[in-house]
Order: sequence, then C-alpha cells, then structure tokens
Amino acid sequence: MPHLASPEPDPDYTGIRLDGAALKVLAHPLRSRLLSTLRVAGPATATDLAGTLGTNSGATSYHLRRLEAIGLVEDTGDGEGKRRLWRAATHSHSYWASDMVGDEDAETALNWLSRDYIRHLTDRYERWLDVEQAWPLDWRDALGLSDSYVLATAEQVEQMRRELAEVVSRYRRVGQGNPEARRVAAYTVLYPIDLDRAPRGGERG
Repeated sequence: MPHLASPEPDPDYTGIRLDGAALKVLAHPLRSRLLSTLRVAGPATATDLAGTLGTNSGATSYHLRRLEAIGLVEDTGDGEGKRRLWRAATHSHSYWASDMVGDEDAETALNWLSRDYIRHLTDRYERWLDVEQAWPLDWRDALGLSDSYVLATAEQVEQMRRELAEVVSRYRRVGQGNPEARRVAAYTVLYPIDLDRAPRGGERG
C-alpha cells in the first residue's frame, strides 16, 4: 500500500513511482484490492482472485491487464494454458502530490486512493481486533496504535518520514527464518492538526 515516496535502501525491495496517468488507472476499487491481494498473498490466477474478492473472472482479467499496462502487476509465465498466473510487479508504489498539480482528474484520483487506503486500514485493523484475544500477550503488547504530535516545518516532517521509512526498511526481513516471526503491517500517517492555518505553499524542485 502507499503512498508517498520513501527511500528504500533494501535492494531487494522494489518500488515504482506513479505519475498522474498511472494513478488514474489505479484509482478503482477492484484494481486497488487486486494489487493489495497479490502483494500480500502472492501470485494468483484471475479465477482465484475473483473468488477471493467476490467478483467474476472476466472483470478480474480486464482490471489485471489495466494494472499490467502501468507496471504494477505482471504475468509470471508459469500459468497453465489460458490460466495466466499474475504477481505484483513491485513491492510498493509511491507518488508525489506535486506531480498531480494541474491535472484535475489525477488530483481526484489521488484523493480517492488516499481515502480508500484509510478504509483499507480500518477494515484490516478491525479484523485484528476481532481476533486479538486469541493471540499471545507478548504479541498483543507489541502491536497496536499510538499517536503523538510534533511541531516542525514541511522539510523537517519530510526528513522525519524518511527516517521512519529507514527504520521500517531495517526491520523488513529481520525475522526471516525464525518460526516465531509473523508479518506485521506498519502504517505511517502524517497530517496537520491546525487545518484552518494552511501555510504558504512551497514548490517542490
């Protein structure tokens, strides 16, 4: 799942930066879910994905081809006959809001995707809350939500975000080979508190 561009020092962790045209293709309920499912669950056929997401294989195939056209999914070449096996082409995607300025459709797509990601986070986290009590206490203590506040300039906030991304990158495979390790989703959400005090905007170079 997104979003804003972040440094990824791990050479095995691939990403793609989306322009306005690509963002408009991705901003679709089924395409967003198809990409997320392939990244989380691994390669699958259109039929498998249709069953998982409750749609039909024809529509799924069409939307996979649209995602393929912008470099987000690809055919593994391992399918049998006409049953193509699809996989996510990269581990992540990113975008800059400044890339969308002047393209009303792209800005609308960005807004929709951001809201869709929030809905996705809420849905996934509520699923965790539904089963949390069945997990060991050390996991329950380690996981969870937290919030804090900082007073900073846009440049300082960007640096903080980069440093957080670097921490996540260091931990990306730290549990590999350990049978006690589990995949954990890490979200970073930054937003201004004083919504009625927008500063003078700067231009990204």
